[in-house]
Amino acid sequence: MTTDPGPASPRSIDFNADMGESFGLYRYGADEELLPFLSSANVACGFHAGDPSVMRRTVALARQHGVAVGAHFGFPDLLGFGRRRLLASPAQVKDYVTYQIGALQAFLRAEGLPLHHVKPHGALYMMALEDEAVARAVAEATLAAEEGVQLYTIKGSAMDDAASRLGLQVVAEFFADRGYHPDGAVKMFDWTLEEAGGSAEAIGQRVVRMLLRGTVATLGGGEARVVAETVCVHSDTPGSPAIARAIRQALAAAGIPVSQCPGAHLT
Repeated sequence: MTTDPGPASPRSIDFNADMGESFGLYRYGADEELLPFLSSANVACGFHAGDPSVMRRTVALARQHGVAVGAHFGFPDLLGFGRRRLLASPAQVKDYVTYQIGALQAFLRAEGLPLHHVKPHGALYMMALEDEAVARAVAEATLAAEEGVQLYTIKGSAMDDAASRLGLQVVAEFFADRGYHPDGAVKMFDWTLEEAGGSAEAIGQRVVRMLLRGTVATLGGGEARVVAETVCVHSDTPGSPAIARAIRQALAAAGIPVSQCPGAHLT
Protein backbone atom coordinates (compact mmCIF):
# COMPACT_ATOMS: atom_id res chain seq x y z
CA MET A 1 0.00 0.00 0.00
CA THR A 2 2.59 2.53 -1.08
CA THR A 3 1.97 5.75 -2.93
CA ASP A 4 3.64 8.98 -3.89
CA PRO A 5 4.65 11.31 -1.05
CA GLY A 6 2.46 14.24 -0.17
CA PRO A 7 3.41 17.90 -0.26
CA ALA A 8 6.71 18.78 1.34
CA SER A 9 5.15 21.56 3.45
CA PRO A 10 1.63 20.60 4.60
CA ARG A 11 -0.62 23.58 5.30
CA SER A 12 -2.16 21.79 8.30
CA ILE A 13 -2.77 18.34 9.71
CA ASP A 14 -5.73 16.79 11.52
CA PHE A 15 -4.93 15.02 14.80
CA ASN A 16 -7.24 12.20 15.91
CA ALA A 17 -7.50 9.53 18.59
CA ASP A 18 -9.65 6.46 19.16
CA MET A 19 -11.58 6.88 22.41
CA GLY A 20 -14.77 6.23 24.34
CA GLU A 21 -13.67 2.63 24.77
CA SER A 22 -14.63 2.18 28.42
CA PHE A 23 -17.83 0.32 29.22
CA GLY A 24 -19.70 -0.64 32.39
CA LEU A 25 -17.22 -0.83 35.25
CA TYR A 26 -14.30 -1.18 32.82
CA ARG A 27 -12.18 1.92 32.36
CA TYR A 28 -9.89 2.13 29.33
CA GLY A 29 -7.86 4.89 27.69
CA ALA A 30 -6.83 8.43 28.60
CA ASP A 31 -9.68 10.27 26.88
CA GLU A 32 -9.94 13.40 29.03
CA GLU A 33 -6.18 13.97 28.99
CA LEU A 34 -5.98 13.54 25.21
CA LEU A 35 -8.89 15.69 24.06
CA PRO A 36 -7.17 19.09 24.53
CA PHE A 37 -4.53 18.09 21.96
CA LEU A 38 -6.91 16.79 19.27
CA SER A 39 -8.88 18.19 16.37
CA SER A 40 -10.99 15.04 15.85
CA ALA A 41 -12.04 12.05 17.96
CA ASN A 42 -13.12 8.57 16.91
CA VAL A 43 -15.76 7.45 19.40
CA ALA A 44 -16.43 3.75 19.98
CA CYS A 45 -20.04 2.83 19.26
CA GLY A 46 -20.72 -0.07 21.62
CA PHE A 47 -19.74 -3.14 19.58
CA HIS A 48 -16.02 -3.54 20.25
CA ALA A 49 -16.08 -1.16 23.23
CA GLY A 50 -18.04 1.71 24.70
CA ASP A 51 -21.58 1.88 26.05
CA PRO A 52 -24.40 4.48 25.94
CA SER A 53 -23.20 6.41 29.00
CA VAL A 54 -19.60 6.48 27.81
CA MET A 55 -20.70 7.60 24.34
CA ARG A 56 -22.77 10.44 25.80
CA ARG A 57 -19.94 11.64 28.04
CA THR A 58 -17.31 11.39 25.31
CA VAL A 59 -19.40 13.36 22.80
CA ALA A 60 -20.08 16.04 25.42
CA LEU A 61 -16.37 16.30 26.26
CA ALA A 62 -15.47 16.57 22.58
CA ARG A 63 -17.96 19.38 22.16
CA GLN A 64 -16.46 21.24 25.12
CA HIS A 65 -13.02 21.06 23.53
CA GLY A 66 -14.21 21.95 20.00
CA VAL A 67 -13.16 18.51 18.72
CA ALA A 68 -14.95 17.00 15.71
CA VAL A 69 -16.56 13.63 16.38
CA GLY A 70 -16.48 10.52 14.21
CA ALA A 71 -17.93 7.03 14.53
CA HIS A 72 -15.39 4.36 15.42
CA PHE A 73 -17.16 1.11 14.59
CA GLY A 74 -15.98 -2.48 14.77
CA PHE A 75 -17.14 -6.06 14.95
CA PRO A 76 -19.55 -7.07 17.77
CA ASP A 77 -16.70 -8.49 19.85
CA LEU A 78 -16.34 -6.98 23.33
CA LEU A 79 -14.39 -10.01 24.56
CA GLY A 80 -11.78 -9.60 21.82
CA PHE A 81 -11.88 -5.79 21.74
CA GLY A 82 -12.81 -6.00 18.06
CA ARG A 83 -9.41 -7.38 17.13
CA ARG A 84 -10.62 -10.79 15.96
CA ARG A 85 -11.62 -11.33 12.34
CA LEU A 86 -15.23 -12.50 12.17
CA LEU A 87 -16.79 -14.46 9.33
CA ALA A 88 -19.33 -11.78 8.47
CA SER A 89 -20.91 -11.34 5.05
CA PRO A 90 -20.73 -7.92 3.35
CA ALA A 91 -24.44 -7.47 4.13
CA GLN A 92 -23.78 -8.13 7.82
CA VAL A 93 -20.83 -5.72 7.83
CA LYS A 94 -23.04 -3.05 6.29
CA ASP A 95 -25.66 -3.63 8.99
CA TYR A 96 -23.03 -3.51 11.74
CA VAL A 97 -21.71 -0.18 10.48
CA THR A 98 -25.18 1.32 9.95
CA TYR A 99 -26.25 0.30 13.45
CA GLN A 100 -23.22 1.78 15.16
CA ILE A 101 -23.24 5.04 13.21
CA GLY A 102 -26.91 5.47 14.07
CA ALA A 103 -26.23 5.01 17.76
CA LEU A 104 -23.57 7.73 17.75
CA GLN A 105 -25.73 10.05 15.64
CA ALA A 106 -28.37 10.05 18.38
CA PHE A 107 -25.87 11.33 20.93
CA LEU A 108 -24.47 13.85 18.45
CA ARG A 109 -27.96 15.27 17.82
CA ALA A 110 -28.43 15.67 21.56
CA GLU A 111 -25.29 17.83 21.65
CA GLY A 112 -26.14 19.69 18.43
CA LEU A 113 -23.15 18.22 16.57
CA PRO A 114 -22.86 16.69 13.09
CA LEU A 115 -21.16 13.42 12.32
CA HIS A 116 -17.79 14.61 11.00
CA HIS A 117 -16.19 11.32 9.91
CA VAL A 118 -16.07 7.57 10.31
CA LYS A 119 -13.19 5.19 10.96
CA PRO A 120 -13.29 1.39 11.27
CA HIS A 121 -11.67 -0.26 14.28
CA GLY A 122 -9.32 -3.18 14.75
CA ALA A 123 -9.95 -6.28 12.66
CA LEU A 124 -12.67 -4.55 10.63
CA TYR A 125 -10.21 -1.78 9.75
CA MET A 126 -7.58 -4.28 8.64
CA MET A 127 -10.06 -6.37 6.63
CA ALA A 128 -11.41 -3.27 4.88
CA LEU A 129 -7.87 -2.36 3.83
CA GLU A 130 -7.53 -5.68 2.00
CA ASP A 131 -10.98 -7.02 1.09
CA GLU A 132 -12.92 -5.18 -1.63
CA ALA A 133 -16.30 -6.55 -0.56
CA VAL A 134 -15.82 -5.56 3.08
CA ALA A 135 -14.51 -2.15 2.04
CA ARG A 136 -17.52 -1.53 -0.20
CA ALA A 137 -19.92 -2.54 2.59
CA VAL A 138 -18.31 -0.03 4.95
CA ALA A 139 -18.35 2.68 2.28
CA GLU A 140 -22.00 2.07 1.36
CA ALA A 141 -23.13 2.27 4.97
CA THR A 142 -21.15 5.47 5.45
CA LEU A 143 -22.58 7.05 2.31
CA ALA A 144 -26.13 6.30 3.45
CA ALA A 145 -25.60 7.59 6.99
CA GLU A 146 -25.19 11.33 6.52
CA GLU A 147 -24.21 13.69 3.73
CA GLY A 148 -20.66 15.04 3.77
CA VAL A 149 -19.18 12.45 6.13
CA GLN A 150 -15.46 11.80 5.68
CA LEU A 151 -13.78 8.41 5.97
CA TYR A 152 -10.37 7.98 7.60
CA THR A 153 -8.25 5.18 6.14
CA ILE A 154 -4.86 4.36 4.61
CA LYS A 155 -4.07 5.75 1.18
CA GLY A 156 -3.92 3.18 -1.61
CA SER A 157 -5.95 0.55 0.25
CA ALA A 158 -9.11 -1.27 -0.84
CA MET A 159 -11.00 0.95 1.59
CA ASP A 160 -9.60 4.08 -0.05
CA ASP A 161 -10.58 2.77 -3.48
CA ALA A 162 -14.11 1.71 -2.53
CA ALA A 163 -14.88 4.97 -0.74
CA SER A 164 -13.45 7.09 -3.55
CA ARG A 165 -15.49 5.21 -6.16
CA LEU A 166 -18.67 6.03 -4.24
CA GLY A 167 -17.75 9.70 -4.00
CA LEU A 168 -16.87 9.82 -0.31
CA GLN A 169 -14.22 12.22 0.90
CA VAL A 170 -11.30 10.04 1.98
CA VAL A 171 -8.81 11.28 4.57
CA ALA A 172 -5.42 9.55 4.51
CA GLU A 173 -4.33 8.41 7.97
CA PHE A 174 -0.94 7.91 9.63
CA PHE A 175 -0.50 6.00 12.90
CA ALA A 176 2.00 7.83 15.07
CA ASP A 177 2.24 5.12 17.72
CA ARG A 178 2.53 2.07 15.47
CA GLY A 179 5.36 0.60 13.41
CA TYR A 180 5.27 0.33 9.61
CA HIS A 181 6.27 -2.59 7.39
CA PRO A 182 8.41 -2.00 4.26
CA ASP A 183 5.30 -2.14 2.03
CA GLY A 184 3.66 0.68 3.99
CA ALA A 185 1.32 -1.60 5.95
CA VAL A 186 0.81 -0.82 9.63
CA LYS A 187 1.75 -3.26 12.38
CA MET A 188 -1.54 -2.77 14.16
CA PHE A 189 -1.48 -5.67 16.64
CA ASP A 190 1.27 -7.16 18.83
CA TRP A 191 3.15 -3.88 18.62
CA THR A 192 5.73 -2.25 20.86
CA LEU A 193 6.14 1.47 21.32
CA GLU A 194 9.82 1.18 20.45
CA GLU A 195 8.79 0.26 16.91
CA ALA A 196 7.26 3.73 16.56
CA GLY A 197 10.23 5.57 18.05
CA GLY A 198 10.03 4.78 21.75
CA SER A 199 9.92 8.11 23.58
CA ALA A 200 7.21 10.72 23.21
CA GLU A 201 9.71 13.21 21.79
CA ALA A 202 11.00 10.71 19.22
CA ILE A 203 7.46 9.98 18.08
CA GLY A 204 6.78 13.70 17.72
CA GLN A 205 9.84 14.12 15.51
CA ARG A 206 8.85 11.02 13.53
CA VAL A 207 5.48 12.60 12.70
CA VAL A 208 7.10 15.82 11.50
CA ARG A 209 9.64 13.97 9.36
CA MET A 210 6.85 11.95 7.81
CA LEU A 211 4.86 15.07 6.94
CA LEU A 212 7.83 16.91 5.47
CA ARG A 213 9.39 13.96 3.59
CA GLY A 214 6.40 11.76 2.81
CA THR A 215 8.20 8.70 4.19
CA VAL A 216 8.43 6.75 7.44
CA ALA A 217 11.17 4.50 8.78
CA THR A 218 10.11 0.87 8.62
CA LEU A 219 10.62 -2.20 10.76
CA GLY A 220 13.95 -3.79 9.96
CA GLY A 221 15.32 -0.70 8.24
CA GLY A 222 14.50 1.27 5.14
CA GLU A 223 11.64 3.69 4.52
CA ALA A 224 8.13 3.48 3.07
CA ARG A 225 6.24 6.23 1.30
CA VAL A 226 3.09 7.42 3.01
CA VAL A 227 0.45 10.11 2.57
CA ALA A 228 -1.24 11.63 5.60
CA GLU A 229 -3.93 14.22 6.17
CA THR A 230 -4.65 13.03 9.71
CA VAL A 231 -2.39 11.57 12.40
CA CYS A 232 -3.67 9.09 14.99
CA VAL A 233 -2.60 8.32 18.54
CA HIS A 234 -4.55 5.62 20.38
CA SER A 235 -5.93 6.60 23.80
CA ASP A 236 -4.87 3.21 25.23
CA THR A 237 -1.23 3.56 24.18
CA PRO A 238 0.92 3.85 27.33
CA GLY A 239 1.76 7.52 27.87
CA SER A 240 -0.61 8.67 25.12
CA PRO A 241 -1.16 12.17 26.60
CA ALA A 242 2.59 12.78 26.72
CA ILE A 243 2.90 11.50 23.15
CA ALA A 244 0.10 13.79 21.99
CA ARG A 245 1.72 16.77 23.71
CA ALA A 246 5.08 15.98 22.12
CA ILE A 247 3.48 15.71 18.67
CA ARG A 248 1.75 19.06 19.07
CA GLN A 249 5.00 20.66 20.23
CA ALA A 250 6.95 19.18 17.32
CA LEU A 251 4.30 20.29 14.82
CA ALA A 252 4.29 23.82 16.26
CA ALA A 253 8.09 24.01 16.07
CA ALA A 254 7.89 22.97 12.40
CA GLY A 255 5.20 25.55 11.67
CA ILE A 256 2.53 22.93 10.91
CA PRO A 257 -0.86 23.87 12.40
CA VAL A 258 -3.43 21.35 13.60
CA SER A 259 -6.98 21.69 12.27
CA GLN A 260 -9.96 19.53 11.40
CA CYS A 261 -9.97 18.06 7.91
CA PRO A 262 -12.10 20.35 5.75
CA GLY A 263 -15.38 18.98 4.53
CA ALA A 264 -19.10 19.56 4.49
CA HIS A 265 -19.28 19.39 8.29
CA LEU A 266 -17.11 21.37 10.66
CA THR A 267 -17.75 21.94 14.36
